[in-house]
Amino acid sequence: MSDDHAYQAISAYNNTLIETPNIDRIAKEGLLFTNASVTNSICAPSRAVILTGKHSHINGKIDNLSPFDTTNVTFPQLFKEAGYQTAMFGKLHFGNNPIGFDEFKILPEQGDYYNPKFITQKGDTIINGYVTDIITDLTIDWMEKRRDTIKPFLLMYLHKAPHRNWLPAERHYKTYTTKSFPIPTSLFDDYKTREAASKTAEMNILKHMHLGYDNKLTDKTIDELNIDYNGLRNNATNRMTDTQRHSWESIYNPINDAFKAEYPTMNDSTLMVWKYQRYMQDYLGCIAAVDDNVGRLLNYLDDKNLSHNTVVVYTSDQGFYLGEHGWFDKRFMYNESFKTPLLIKWPNKITPGTTEDEMVQNLDFAQTFLEIAGIEAPKDMQGKSLVPLLKGEKEVWDRDAVYYHYYEYPAEHAVKRHYGIATKDYKLIHYYYDVDAWELYDRKKDPNEMNNVYNDENYAEIATKLKDKLNDLRNLYKDSDSLNNYYIQIYKNKGYIK
Repeated sequence: MSDDHAYQAISAYNNTLIETPNIDRIAKEGLLFTNASVTNSICAPSRAVILTGKHSHINGKIDNLSPFDTTNVTFPQLFKEAGYQTAMFGKLHFGNNPIGFDEFKILPEQGDYYNPKFITQKGDTIINGYVTDIITDLTIDWMEKRRDTIKPFLLMYLHKAPHRNWLPAERHYKTYTTKSFPIPTSLFDDYKTREAASKTAEMNILKHMHLGYDNKLTDKTIDELNIDYNGLRNNATNRMTDTQRHSWESIYNPINDAFKAEYPTMNDSTLMVWKYQRYMQDYLGCIAAVDDNVGRLLNYLDDKNLSHNTVVVYTSDQGFYLGEHGWFDKRFMYNESFKTPLLIKWPNKITPGTTEDEMVQNLDFAQTFLEIAGIEAPKDMQGKSLVPLLKGEKEVWDRDAVYYHYYEYPAEHAVKRHYGIATKDYKLIHYYYDVDAWELYDRKKDPNEMNNVYNDENYAEIATKLKDKLNDLRNLYKDSDSLNNYYIQIYKNKGYIK
C-alpha cells in the first residue's frame, strides 16, 4: 500500500502523467478494479477500515487525531492466530504499535523521506537513505532472513510515498524536475454549481499550496521577492546529509533562480500553472520510486519461486487530487479522492489482464483476505469478500451502491462533514455540519463531476430514489444522525469546535 496514491497516476488506469510498469504488472498478471473506493478519504481512518473491516463510526477511528481502539479485532491478528507468520514494514500512521505482527518496523506518524526514524519492537532506530528504498530493503531482508519457510506468511508493505510534501529520490528529482505535465481541464474550476463546501475548502493549489514547504522555494527566494507569505517554510533538506543536501540544492537552487526571474511577470493563472507543474514533478517523482520498488519485490517473489502461490494486492489509503477542481489533498467524495487504486494478482484463480467495474471498497479487504486464507471472518465485519469477483463469479455479486462518510471538520483543509452514496450511474452527497446541502452527480454524463444536478427537476425522481437507498445503507451499516451528533459532541469536548 502507498499513501495518497491517485489512481490517475498509475498507467494501468491512465498513462497521461506517468508510466508505472511494475505496478501495472500486477494488473497484467491479475485484475484491475476500476470502481474501487474508500469509506472515508483520510489516511488513518482508511487504514483502520482496512484492518477491521468496519466503517469508521463502528471502529471509532473517525479522524487522524483520535487513537485507534486496540480492542478492535484486526485481520492480521486473525492470520497470526491461524498460524501465519506476520510482518509489517513502512507507514501505519496510527499512533499505536501494530498488534498481530511477529515483526514490525514502522515510521512514527508521517515519517520522513530522507534518513527516516523507525519504531521497532527493540526500540527506535534511524536508517540512512531514501524511505521508499529502505522500506523495501527491510521487507526483502525479512523475507530472506527471518521468514519461516514452513509457515504461510502475511506481509504488509506500506509506503510513505507519495504523501505530502513530496521529496523524490535523487535519481528521480534529477529527471522529473525537467518534465511538464498536461493541465487538468478543471484546474480553474469555479464551483458554480456546487454547494458551499467546495468553495470554502482550503486545498486550492494557488491559494493554499505553500511555495516553500510544497513547491520547494527557499526562504531566501521568498524574502528576496518580498512575497507576503505566512505559509509553511521549506524544510526539504532538514534531515539530509551534506552529500544529499548538495545534490538536492544542485537541482532545486536553479529552480528557485528561474522562479525569481519569472515571478515579476506572473499573474494568478500563470502562478497556478507553475505551482501545479512543480507539484506534479515532485509528486510523480515520488511515485517513480514506489514503482521501482514494487518491481524489486515482485522480482524477489519470482526469483524465490514464491509468485505462483502468493496473492499480491496493490492499493492506497485513498485517492488524491492532482489539480482536478484546482485541488491537492483528498477528503471529498468526488472521484479523485473517493476512488482508490486496487490491483490484485492471484495465480491460477484470477484470469490475467481482467478488468472489473463492480462497486467495491476498502471495507471489503479484510473479509477478502480471510476467505482466501480459509480463516473465518468475524460476523460483525461489514464488508463483502471480493473472492467471487476475483474468481470471475460475477453473477453472485449483488452490491449496486456503496456508502461514504467523512467526519474530520474543522481541520486542515476545512472540508465539511458529509456522507453519501455512489452507484455506477450516480452520486448523492449530503453536507450536514454547519451547512445543510445536497449534491447529485450523473457519473455517466458528467464523469468529471462538474455539474451538480440536485436541483434539476429532470433528476428529482432519481434524487428521491437515491435518498431512500442512502437511508437503507445507513441502516445497514448502523450509521445515524444520533451517532453523528455523538462524534460532534466529542469534537466540542476536545475544543475542536464550539
